[in-house]
Amino acid sequence: MKYARLTKEQFEELQQEFINFLASQSITGEEWTEIKTNKPEVAEQELDMFSDLVWEGVLNKAEYLEHFSPNQIYLFKVTELTINLIAIEVKNEAVDVTTRHGYAWLQQNLMDDRVSLYTSSKNISDDRNRDIFTLIQQGAVITKGDLYNFFEKHLNLS
Repeated sequence: MKYARLTKEQFEELQQEFINFLASQSITGEEWTEIKTNKPEVAEQELDMFSDLVWEGVLNKAEYLEHFSPNQIYLFKVTELTINLIAIEVKNEAVDVTTRHGYAWLQQNLMDDRVSLYTSSKNISDDRNRDIFTLIQQGAVITKGDLYNFFEKHLNLS
């Protein structure tokens, strides 16, 4: 397995897609029930294969990711060749940017001496999707990039 198995909830959300996946392998509903009962290792392989297919589709489309922690925000933009980072660090113990109040403080105090902005860039490895998945495993979430684009414009990076 290349990524991670989907959760039970995710499989439930993608039930029709999973049925189509099984059908593409000529596995009927009855056969799937039999496989789960009599060949659980084969059923596990099918679940893993489907999970990887879903992850590949999601990761192929991912362009922006965000990772928030109490005193830092990491904004990522994935291009064909690089992963670009805009990092915002708040050096104020009283502020937690993961809260509405803390985020509002950051918005109003962006130029405060206790707020640091950094940028960085690194080359994509031979496996772009693996690079993105690693960020997700570390807590990043895929976004539309509004926040990244705001800071990119604010920092005159574009």
